[in-house]
Amino acid sequence: METLAYRLEVESLDLGEDVKAVGLELIDRESREPVHGPEAARIWSAVLAALAAAELWSLDFFSHLDRLRDFCRSHHIAFREAAKRCIVIASPAPESLATLLERLEGETFGVRAGAPLLAGDALVEGDLARRGVDAYHHVFGNYFFCGVCDFENGFLTLLTNRLWSSEVIRRVRPVLEGLAVEVARPQ
Repeated sequence: METLAYRLEVESLDLGEDVKAVGLELIDRESREPVHGPEAARIWSAVLAALAAAELWSLDFFSHLDRLRDFCRSHHIAFREAAKRCIVIASPAPESLATLLERLEGETFGVRAGAPLLAGDALVEGDLARRGVDAYHHVFGNYFFCGVCDFENGFLTLLTNRLWSSEVIRRVRPVLEGLAVEVARPQ
């Protein structure tokens, strides 16, 4: 039987009356510390893709953009300059996503999934450039989800009216089966 080294805890979060949220925390089972490195990047990339499922999705970056541009160019990862201080990477391929997440593990950035991405969302992207992930607060209801990726600290916080913690667990459990990760609610 496979030893489970990691635990992905999924729970509903209370962020106020106007925000429905689900928190995901990836931790080492023994130390309860955040998981880092290639293994964490592989796990988070599987989680992001499973959560979005058939929805169009993107990663949103608003800091350290020169370094991000250089990395994307050297790894042939397509990106779009969305505003003066915002870069959007649409639905990256799984192998590119894991490499990207490993490289940017220490950064906080956003993720969006849903129909508004088809036409672009210049207002949100401009607001991301000014306010970072706070820009999602008033628009997340337009999307399948918006999320805050803080993988350095082991967290993904989803702002969503369409996913509950039970649905998040149902979506991610199958894609993490071979990655030594237990998916559960916090103890």
